[in-house]
Amino acid sequence: MDSPLLPSWLIKGHTSSIFILPIIFSVALGVLYILKARLRTAPAIQNEKAPARPHASKAPARIPGHWQPSSYRRPKPVPYPDWSLTETKPLPYRAFRYGPKYNVTMGLRTLTMDDWIQLDNLYPKYHADKARRIRERGSRSARSAPEAYPAAVELLEELADYLPARYPSLFRRTEVGIDNLYSGESFNIVQRPLPEDPIMTCGRLVQDDVILMIEGTDGIYRLLSAAALLPGFWRLDDKFGMTLSELHTSGDVPQYKEKLERGMMHFFTRLKCEDIYSRNNYFIQVDDDLAWSWSIGNEDDSGAKLGWGRAEKDRAIEHHHFRSERQTLRRLPKTGAVVFTVRTYLHPITEIAKEDYVPGRLASAVRSWGDDVSRYKGKERYGDVLLEYLDKEHEKQVARGLKPEQEETMYPW
Repeated sequence: MDSPLLPSWLIKGHTSSIFILPIIFSVALGVLYILKARLRTAPAIQNEKAPARPHASKAPARIPGHWQPSSYRRPKPVPYPDWSLTETKPLPYRAFRYGPKYNVTMGLRTLTMDDWIQLDNLYPKYHADKARRIRERGSRSARSAPEAYPAAVELLEELADYLPARYPSLFRRTEVGIDNLYSGESFNIVQRPLPEDPIMTCGRLVQDDVILMIEGTDGIYRLLSAAALLPGFWRLDDKFGMTLSELHTSGDVPQYKEKLERGMMHFFTRLKCEDIYSRNNYFIQVDDDLAWSWSIGNEDDSGAKLGWGRAEKDRAIEHHHFRSERQTLRRLPKTGAVVFTVRTYLHPITEIAKEDYVPGRLASAVRSWGDDVSRYKGKERYGDVLLEYLDKEHEKQVARGLKPEQEETMYPW
């Protein structure tokens, strides 16, 4: 076998090398002579001793599962401009693009720390729904494993610091914690023991569901703490303790192994405390329950009884809802846990289809789903009714003069 380090003619012992080697030797001597001459005539600065380079030994690699607390501290946010519990509407995320191609990607975008948590005038409804879910389901929807408890405490401390600064008309910082000015609740976060799992308290404070991914000594991240109070299509009991990959493969996320797994593992490993990212996704739901989409089965049914096959086929368009999520990811500096927030929005299709360009763009997006994405999103149960309605609404918009080719969109709006 030829060596890649030497030319084949020299390795194979061609007789021509007897004549070529002296030539190479002569050329080499000539090159050295020219280099010495140039050095003698070069400016003096080239003869100065170069500064010593740092020692080439590498810093010891971080031991998986052992986090050295970071010195990073999140900057204090500025108050949300003109935020009002009654007037600030949900942001209109419409995270779908025109076809014909549907791309499966992580879809991450950078954020500022100020925009970590977004609240709006639906806060009272979300707060009531979450309080009810905690009463009814308790630890089945919100709990922490012992090894994740410190991270849940850190997240609660982060929220107690962030929320009063960002939403001063809704929250007040106290010497021992945080007050909710809307509900009248006061949370003492320094007492020990805490009255409830800190991740549950985190869930009470915001409209998002919150999830903590904890790195094990094997370098793998696992879901070990969550307040999954408004999950829609999945249950914490089924997912608790799963690895990052298992969370996706158990839910049959399309093309996860082929297109997402490697990049996602790399992302979690390299995520810095000073960075924060967001992403958006969307689904169609054929009932109006924010907490649990009962159309796919009873929340307490066995896993085998849950799924889109249980949903009534071709329900009237009045039952169709656009369910979208705004997710954020960041790393906590003290414990190194990765925080995953999930803010869910649920709007009737008949409502968002009134918006300019939306019915045509959404119809195009739905038609771009491949077979795997269509199965994942349950298209077979509602697709015909949905597309017929969206097409008619699109035709109405075109008839009144709207020109789809002139739409200016900035994803995910």
